[in-house]
Amino acid sequence: MHSDTKTIDQFLSENPNVDVSKAWERCWGILTDVKQTIASRFSGLALEPSCQDREYYTSPNGEFEGSFQAWSGGDCEWLVNSWLGNRKASILDMNATAYLGQKTDVPHFVMVFGTIPKLFFYFDFMPRRNLLVDSYYLDKYYAPINDEYLALRGHKNFQWSVSHGPYMRALINPSTQSLMGDLNDENIDILENYARRMLAHWLKWYDDAQPIAESERETLRRDDHQLRRLCYERDPMNKLATKVFGEEGVQQMLTLRMGAEQMRRALEV
Repeated sequence: MHSDTKTIDQFLSENPNVDVSKAWERCWGILTDVKQTIASRFSGLALEPSCQDREYYTSPNGEFEGSFQAWSGGDCEWLVNSWLGNRKASILDMNATAYLGQKTDVPHFVMVFGTIPKLFFYFDFMPRRNLLVDSYYLDKYYAPINDEYLALRGHKNFQWSVSHGPYMRALINPSTQSLMGDLNDENIDILENYARRMLAHWLKWYDDAQPIAESERETLRRDDHQLRRLCYERDPMNKLATKVFGEEGVQQMLTLRMGAEQMRRALEV
């Protein structure tokens, strides 16, 4: 099988016991700083009550450990900073994700570092309009980053990583980077620099955004919430987590990760 279509299980079976603690420290620090930068731009954010005991947790068998913290408030509906895996056994999934509220239609922000134990990087400005028909939205948010996107996409240090989940492939858009490379500081540097440039673009887009009409916001909210549900429910990583946490445990984690309670509260406003 070509390496860009190998499953996570196949990569892990080849190198199952690599200590990736150093990579965790570096990547988690970057993601936490990104989260803090985002949080500083949105007033009214508060830690979700359901996350109070999830700053650090372990699986029942002690095989996995992680952290899940999410904030909501103001015009940032769901800001997540989380990691999960085994720092002594090759596997890590770390992310900083911001789902915006419906005052604007600025794309959502998604950033993931992982180890399998090769370095994995996923970056995305998740669109909130149909890019196939809304050329204005495409030109506003995706054309300006085209050159930067292509420069990283064509970088000799990285190769494309294909998700085995059809839904995850359906999410791919002109900003999506799904890359693998050797696990070293040079590659982390390259990806960090790229992500920070993209973060600067995103924050400026939000600062400059015009409010959308009140009449559009409920439809946008419905689509945003459905997107959040499906992104978490259809993630192929759930299969790996099920082996460690069990079906019931993973379902509880998904309910927390997608922010089901926050979405319910939003509908009551």
